[in-house]
Amino acid sequence: MTSLSTHLNDKELWKIDKDEVAYYGHMVLNASLEKLINVASSKRDEHWGNVITYSRKIFVPLTNMCRDTCSYCTFVKHPDDPDAKIMSPQEVLLSARKGEKKGCKELLFSLGEKPEKRYAKPKRALEALGYESITDYLTDMCKLVIGKTSLLPHVNAGTLNEYEIMKLKNVCASMGMMLETTSKRLTKKGGPHYACPDKVPIQRIRTLISAGYCKVPFTTGILIGIGETLEERIEALLLIEKINKRYGHIQEVIIQNFQTKPNILMSKHPEPKLKDMLQTIALARIILNPTISIQAPPNLEKKHLEYVYAGINDWGGISPVTRDFINPQHPWPNINSLETMMNEIGFRLMERLTVYPKFNTQNFLSTTIRSHMLKHSDYLHPDNKLKELETV
Repeated sequence: MTSLSTHLNDKELWKIDKDEVAYYGHMVLNASLEKLINVASSKRDEHWGNVITYSRKIFVPLTNMCRDTCSYCTFVKHPDDPDAKIMSPQEVLLSARKGEKKGCKELLFSLGEKPEKRYAKPKRALEALGYESITDYLTDMCKLVIGKTSLLPHVNAGTLNEYEIMKLKNVCASMGMMLETTSKRLTKKGGPHYACPDKVPIQRIRTLISAGYCKVPFTTGILIGIGETLEERIEALLLIEKINKRYGHIQEVIIQNFQTKPNILMSKHPEPKLKDMLQTIALARIILNPTISIQAPPNLEKKHLEYVYAGINDWGGISPVTRDFINPQHPWPNINSLETMMNEIGFRLMERLTVYPKFNTQNFLSTTIRSHMLKHSDYLHPDNKLKELETV
């Protein structure tokens, strides 16, 4: 078997054809947005039909401490902040059971990256719980969720090595990490990723490749409006497609728009316009393999219905229990209202699991997870009343 290091050193996998970047850049500049959208939506329709999906999830922020200090982030708290914490097993289980009662199928573990490698307080907090790393603790919390509930864990743990990925693969249905951008410029002083070791593009690309090598159903995506150029957006999408072509593990690509928030360094940075989002969604649909689900958050844009016309086929996770901890000022949409809007434009809203059906194989999922998935064999909760969702 080829070693992982050989895979990571495969220069062909890292290389992006500049002519290909120029081709798609020329397409955007010389075609109307309407034409671009028509091409994208036709490609979506051919593979996904008129179905737009979502996952009913409970959001569990295992820790809001992180060794990175991104200029646009409001989720992360410095260890000295009174709101900084690591959730206890009891708190995790309480949240999980609340989600289960509301018909959730997915438990999304979101957490800051490796805070114990930079700060003493999270290191001591983990030691008090009996762990050396946040990844080890996360692994056991996934085991707890599987052992005590019917929920399927999805983990957003950031950059991971092969060993960490394989440990987590045994106890979670899917994993995710936003590539965000391939731009090294944005890591320089004054950029949004300055002094953020886990946001150096090469580190995130290595995680994408390692997840593919380990055969993990994976969600990734790009964040637009943080200072990247059109060419850099295209480059990131082409890289995702190239890695997926090798390993076939990318199940979703998220196109997410930067949002200003109070008390962040980028509080006065302009947000991307709706046109930018529609253009990027259409490009993603055109560039990426049609089997990859294209997703955009519905709570970050009032005119999110336009995303459907641009080529998305998924709204991502929506929670009937918890707020969006990453963008707390933006409430989730009402699922019934969203379904009505979908019907009015000729689409059907359908619930899905965190892992897509095509990945339900022994290569991509552990025996533990495949057995656990049988609790959701119909993929939908029989009680339609559970679609009721009050804005959190």
